[in-house]
Amino acid sequence: MVRALLTRILQSDPRLRVVGTAAGGAEAVALAGSLRPDVITMDILMPGMDGFAASRKIMETAPTPIVIVTGTADVTEVRTAFATMEAGALAILEKPPGPGDPDYARASAELVRTVRAMAGVRVIRRRPRKAAAPEPVPELAGVRVRAIGIGASTGGPVALRELLAALPPDAEIPILIVQHIAAGFLDGFADWLSRASGRTVGVARDGEELAPGMVRVAPDDRHLELGRDGRLRLSEAPPEHGVRPSASVLLRSLNAALDGRAAGVLLSGMGTDGVDELARLRGAGGLTLVQDAASALVNGMPGAAVRAGAADHVLPPAGIGALLGTLTLDLER
Repeated sequence: MVRALLTRILQSDPRLRVVGTAAGGAEAVALAGSLRPDVITMDILMPGMDGFAASRKIMETAPTPIVIVTGTADVTEVRTAFATMEAGALAILEKPPGPGDPDYARASAELVRTVRAMAGVRVIRRRPRKAAAPEPVPELAGVRVRAIGIGASTGGPVALRELLAALPPDAEIPILIVQHIAAGFLDGFADWLSRASGRTVGVARDGEELAPGMVRVAPDDRHLELGRDGRLRLSEAPPEHGVRPSASVLLRSLNAALDGRAAGVLLSGMGTDGVDELARLRGAGGLTLVQDAASALVNGMPGAAVRAGAADHVLPPAGIGALLGTLTLDLER
């Protein structure tokens, strides 16, 4: 029934054609190799081979953009879904409800929009991981900032995990994150990011005071800003670049509240959210870092930042984390 529902929704768009359906992970792997679709929707809980194992095998044998479409926002299942992103999946959505549900039209439109967008992403073959020698990073001893703002979209979750894991355990500079993600998955995302990176990650609360070592993610459908009083602000102001939360809003607030004493980061993602604000932060004396094209799953946001001259340094996520770890927390208001 679920496969029939998804087929109906996807083929409601004349630009999409469903070339096959699979009842389980092993069949999905076989069909990916024989049908060579432009994009695959993948469940997590399936008979036999689950979605994580199937996605990993597909990315090793027949690399294809994969969109996780899961039936629940349960934290444990969502944690597995984000682990599947490490295997190469691009995005995560909740399964649309049936046609009689008031949320059917919105969820269906989001599924179609996401599948169409992900079908255009170029993916590479994922071989089993081997330990890689760390790349050298610039030395920034003595550079002082009060906060770090990070913007990310498609491909961002894995980049964020690598960045946070590369920070030294005693890193004190507060980190505020805008990650474009489907509604309903934020708690599971924060939980996965905490477990995978070794740092405690929480969802930002309105009025929360900026504190050493904190890592906060913007909540669903709310802009995250920093006020001049050092407290976090959540707002329902109009979307920017078609999204709420927006990296542009976050970076603009950091620049204004801290008079340039901030670091801004743009990671993998589509579009240009945060690019102009990153350039302004750099112009105000802030430190700006951008993910390199070789490691970015989608080089939209970081590539646009490089072309705009907004980046002080262009590095892979682990290199960005290592560099941020050399900064000193500026405690002056």
